[in-house]
Amino acid sequence: MDDDIGGLGMTESLKVSEDDGTEGARAAIGTDLTLGVEEELHVVDLRTRELVPRAPEVLDQLDAANFSAELHRSVVETNTEVAATLDDLRDGIVTLRRRAIGVAESLGLGLVAAGTVPVVDLDSLPVTPTSRFRQMLDEYQMLAREQLICGAQVHVGIPDRDEAVSIAQRVAPALPVLLGISASSPYWMGEDSGYASVRSLVWLRWPTAGDSGVVTSAEDHDALVADLIASGTITDPKMVYFDVRPSAHVPTVELRVTDSSPDADTVVLLAGLFRALVLRARQDYRAGLPMVPTRPPLHRAAMWRAARSGLEGDLLDLPRSPVPVPAAVAVERLVGDLRPQLEELGDWDQVFDLSVQMLSRGSSAARQRRAMGRRGRISDVVDLLVADTRGGATGIGPDGRTVPAGLTPYAASGDEAFPGGDALPAYQGIVNVLSALGPAGLRRREDARDDEQRARGITFSVAGEAATRLFPFDLVPRIVPATDWRELQAGLIQRVRALDAFVNDVYGERAVVRDGVVPGWVIDGSPELRPSGALVHRPGVRAQVAGVDLVRDADGGWFVLEDNLRVPSGIGYAMQNRRLTESVLPELPHPDGLNGIEETPRLLLRTLIEAAGPAASDDPAVVVLSQGPDDSAWFEHRLLAEEMGVPLVRSTDLLVEDGRVRRIRNGRRYAVDVIYLRMGEDSLVHSPGADGMPLGPSLVAALHADTIVLANALGNGIGDDKAVYAYVSRLIGYYLGEKPLLADVPTHLCGIPEQRAEVLDRLDELVCKPVDGYGGDRIVIGPHASAEDLAAVRRQINAAPHRWVAQEVVALSTHPVFDGHQLAPRHVDLRAFVFTGDTSVVAPVALTRVAPADSMIVNSSRGGGSKDTWLLG
Repeated sequence: MDDDIGGLGMTESLKVSEDDGTEGARAAIGTDLTLGVEEELHVVDLRTRELVPRAPEVLDQLDAANFSAELHRSVVETNTEVAATLDDLRDGIVTLRRRAIGVAESLGLGLVAAGTVPVVDLDSLPVTPTSRFRQMLDEYQMLAREQLICGAQVHVGIPDRDEAVSIAQRVAPALPVLLGISASSPYWMGEDSGYASVRSLVWLRWPTAGDSGVVTSAEDHDALVADLIASGTITDPKMVYFDVRPSAHVPTVELRVTDSSPDADTVVLLAGLFRALVLRARQDYRAGLPMVPTRPPLHRAAMWRAARSGLEGDLLDLPRSPVPVPAAVAVERLVGDLRPQLEELGDWDQVFDLSVQMLSRGSSAARQRRAMGRRGRISDVVDLLVADTRGGATGIGPDGRTVPAGLTPYAASGDEAFPGGDALPAYQGIVNVLSALGPAGLRRREDARDDEQRARGITFSVAGEAATRLFPFDLVPRIVPATDWRELQAGLIQRVRALDAFVNDVYGERAVVRDGVVPGWVIDGSPELRPSGALVHRPGVRAQVAGVDLVRDADGGWFVLEDNLRVPSGIGYAMQNRRLTESVLPELPHPDGLNGIEETPRLLLRTLIEAAGPAASDDPAVVVLSQGPDDSAWFEHRLLAEEMGVPLVRSTDLLVEDGRVRRIRNGRRYAVDVIYLRMGEDSLVHSPGADGMPLGPSLVAALHADTIVLANALGNGIGDDKAVYAYVSRLIGYYLGEKPLLADVPTHLCGIPEQRAEVLDRLDELVCKPVDGYGGDRIVIGPHASAEDLAAVRRQINAAPHRWVAQEVVALSTHPVFDGHQLAPRHVDLRAFVFTGDTSVVAPVALTRVAPADSMIVNSSRGGGSKDTWLLG
């Protein structure tokens, strides 16, 4: 209730900002209309959710310069330092909240920034035992006992008191809209009051609350205050509780009409609007424009309407008209009317964005009622208020469960972050930050993400679409625990070694067929068995860069889903995902042992250099070969080439002369020893070279002469074949003499009559895949398929059984994503990358791919996305 804000520091800072006449000082703050905020915060018991008189315990551990007591011992007041910008003001609000909440939580208490809290025992709430507050209790009785309300007061620096008085009069017509924006108090004494801001009704019971009436000057204001004191109605100037007033102790105009707001951005919006109102009123006063007063009964009606319905009903848009308009219209008109002042203050973009987000989110009062409506538990309302106020910490939910602030967790069996409805410890820090931002804050971060992606060209294209899309990126990082990652690394290296040996064998002696490990028809019937694979006749690594797709089941076990030995993509996107996270969400706390991404290009380049053949120089020349901007992964090609410091080329940059591949640039020829191939074999063979002739024939000759190395080798697709997948566990034993470290998904080969019969009998239970399918192409998930889809795949299997496999359905794990409004579970997989040269190493980055809602297919071409993956080493 007091108006002291920041003590002497506040007063002195305001005087300096006004009295220092240098242009430098004025330019530094952008305006002399400095800002400050007082917030009143309720103290609640986190176990019972009840308002409790324990503010003194919290205040004992806080500095008196920024924190103070109020009439009731259940309230802590924060007083920000003077701020020149809205960003500075927000930082001040959040900093003080966090400081106070940290102390409160150490005592088992929570703080709530709202007009009221629902759970109250009036008899247990004594006033603060100072002589002033005891006198107020004695004098005002019920009014003081029931003063269980909290407001947010905004101060704007106006040292001229005559101006301050005039401004207070001139801004009055806009106050109902500001009250509606702040409405956060629907519950009173445990019941729904039917109002959005019952606080404002309770507040108006004080004899000096509300509209001051017509006051013409500072002298007139002081005379009015003196008369009120003489009447015995109040004892000191601090008890003048007008909706807007010149402060009694600091050179400001003070807004007092608004509820405390759980969302700090709402307070910032109110401050921005109020400062613009003050500037407009001062301009009118200095220009000598007459004040157009609102008739007092109409003003009271407008305030009542705002208290009644907040943002979810109608407001009076005074002084335009006494006819109610939708709250959104009133807010939009006020923001639009103030645009000249907001632009002059440098606040236009910020206030406009905050107003749009606030209108889309709705008032705190409405959110509280929704929380109550979900389960009919008043404790859920308190949990919501605690969570929304916390600004980066965690509240206590029903039955003592931890609840992220601002974003409600869900319970999903097999979820990697919220398996039982609580955030696992590894995710708590992430959830705290996301919750502090809330849906509106996260949507702003998504806007920043999109802006950065556009600026960097982080796009992909889909076949059949003319335009490229931004690469879908979710803000919630995924954590792979250190124990899991260690086991996965060993298994991935083992698997890729066996597959590389298999591909060498397929295009060589085929001992694997001779020894009865893999049936000959599996290899001979594969669409990916290519004659070009036999061009590499020197024993060596064929899959320098392998991608292995992994999934987790509901029990936390890992399975290999697919192998990619042709042209696996995703390394660059995985790196960029980390950079996006660090740019857009820099406050996320990194866990111990988090793998960095910066080593990845060096490891990749080392692997490519080690792939060079005997004809290469001592310093092998590496290039990245791409189809160019039309390729779906053009961004990745550019990024990896740049990060490795090697040329990015297209087929038209290459020429084969005298059996050697040359790169042509500005008429000069440069030797090429290793081509990091980022295009399909068919495209490569038919693409033109620098001389306009097809590159394929001459490149084949260079391969046969062993003067060039393609990484990865042509013909590698045989290792990706879904029928071959069924034999990888045997391949590991056959080539390496080891037991498989990674599990496969049980797979049935339709080319084997007995297995085909089982598949056809269980089509509605299995996942059917073509052996040469990529990117989710033609996959039929039996439990989710229509009768028509099942009939179609049955016909295809019967027509060409060796072209199809079927797998048991794995209950894929889910991971939270932000869907624009809340956290929601989505199925995910993990693409890990193995670099194989003289030694094998798993890249320190991996790409988590995210399926769309109600889908298990993660590919971006099918509507999927990705997220940053935190591999813990």
